[in-house]
Amino acid sequence: MKDKAVIITGGSSGIGKALAEVFGLNGSQVLITGRDRRELDDALNELSGKGITVHGLQADVSIEAENKRMAEEAVRLFGKIDVLINNAGISMRALFEELDVDVIRKVMDINFFGMVYATKYCLPEIINSKGSIVGISSIAGYRGLPARTGYSASKFALNGFLEALRAEVLNKDVHVLTACPGFTATNIRKRALTKDGSVQGESPREEQEMMSAEECAIHIYKATINRKKILVLTGQCLACVSRIGQGSARSAEVVCWPCDIYRCSLNFRKFQIVGQIQNLILLSELRL
Repeated sequence: MKDKAVIITGGSSGIGKALAEVFGLNGSQVLITGRDRRELDDALNELSGKGITVHGLQADVSIEAENKRMAEEAVRLFGKIDVLINNAGISMRALFEELDVDVIRKVMDINFFGMVYATKYCLPEIINSKGSIVGISSIAGYRGLPARTGYSASKFALNGFLEALRAEVLNKDVHVLTACPGFTATNIRKRALTKDGSVQGESPREEQEMMSAEECAIHIYKATINRKKILVLTGQCLACVSRIGQGSARSAEVVCWPCDIYRCSLNFRKFQIVGQIQNLILLSELRL
């Protein structure tokens, strides 16, 4: 990834900032975007202090024109776009019967249409560079999660879009990766929207027991280098998933996170999917 031009939406915190660090430390030129100016500046100072070539652009992915401006800024800075990482996202937590429908609309605008807009305006340059389009999805994009109707819908939509796009650009040597983290220690739960659209504020989960954003970013970086199609970061240890029947999922990869941090000593281990991905994720959902 040395000298590659990389755009990361939502790059001022969490997985996005961790991705900026791992790509930057490996020689990439990075442009991160974020809505909050102060948070964006803090991230830029932190990353540049580590010797990373990084630029920032205050932008809202849910606004189409700002995605066009983002692509133009990357070309102005780097003369090309090699990798687009659609990372910007928001979550929600509420039962559908109690939910203001505008909350779902906002989640879709950011998680799905934000990815559509960014991909649309970056695609010509990525075709030229035979580069990569990465979508940060979720296990919720394969199995709907209760109290996450809007979030799950946005990730299902993202997965379907990327699967279709992958087929369209196959003969153009463009790589499309769908990366699906499980529960990861970021601010996404603190910023999740409640039934009326207000911010949740506090995470309901034990964040210290989750995969770190930095570890998640390393796996996504490696999957991008290896031009994987699907990456699932799941809460299952190898012993749990090995019970699934034999099968294959070409160019897919699962990374194991201990299913029980007190009892599982396997820690991280990589392995190829041994069963249908839907079955695997359903098992993971039950364990998590």
